[in-house]
Amino acid sequence: MSASTFDPSTDTGPSTAGDRTEANRHARRRRSFGVIGRYLLLLFVLLISVGPFLWQISTSLKGPGENIFAFPPDFIPREPTFDNYVTVMQSLPLGTYLANSSYVALVVVVGNCLFGAMAGYALARMRFRGRDSLFAMMIATLVIPFEVIMISVFLVARDLNLINTLTGAALPIAVTVLSIFIMRQGFVSLHPELEEAARVDGTNEWQLFWNVALPSARGSLAVVAIFSFMTAWDDFLWPLIILRDPSQFTLTVGLVFLDGQFSADQRLIAAGTIIAIVPVLLLFIALQRQFFRGVGQAAVKG
Repeated sequence: MSASTFDPSTDTGPSTAGDRTEANRHARRRRSFGVIGRYLLLLFVLLISVGPFLWQISTSLKGPGENIFAFPPDFIPREPTFDNYVTVMQSLPLGTYLANSSYVALVVVVGNCLFGAMAGYALARMRFRGRDSLFAMMIATLVIPFEVIMISVFLVARDLNLINTLTGAALPIAVTVLSIFIMRQGFVSLHPELEEAARVDGTNEWQLFWNVALPSARGSLAVVAIFSFMTAWDDFLWPLIILRDPSQFTLTVGLVFLDGQFSADQRLIAAGTIIAIVPVLLLFIALQRQFFRGVGQAAVKG
């Protein structure tokens, strides 16, 4: 029997295993760098989005002896105090401003949730001629800034005797195309079997909308409610134009007087800003679960 000869070119076991180990090591290193890069990017976005808000809170709590313009900035007040908030509440009729803003926000939220849901349901579940064209034209109006139509809206409000009224401040944004779009996306997912079963039971269109479709779109309703509240609460330009009596001013317009009276003290301006933000944060905390569910549903259905 002849002895077999050894060919080094065919013995690739150890080298192949070593190459595979080195490749795995490089792959793990790349994944580690990728994870670190993502976290650094998220941290950067967090600093940009949350940093100014934290700085406002820090400034509003600083005492008169602290330098708010020091570099590097000091985020933790050395002498924390609530005197700035007390001064703001004593200097402005915040109760009146908060009540006015609450009324405007309530009208806007109810209008967008109710009429936005009705229009969204019609565009999503009802069949009629020109439905898709109408929806496309409505979506196209989203690119039109309010400043373009502001004069026309003012003339309409004047003809309706709504100048210097809180109703006039609320009506132009009582129903928005964005709310209609969000509700339409929420109603698109309504199961046809559920709709057909309701119709077999003799449910009319209004009962189908109110008892079947609307409860299934609670997440979209939460999204519309939060967006509508934020729009109405933070709106400054339109209330500034249509409201003339200081007793009718909303909070955002009333805070302008704070800037005029205490423009040299940024602590008081920061305190007023935080007061204006608190209601929005409370609403978001209360509806955050429904909000994220509604955003996820709209993203999937879109």
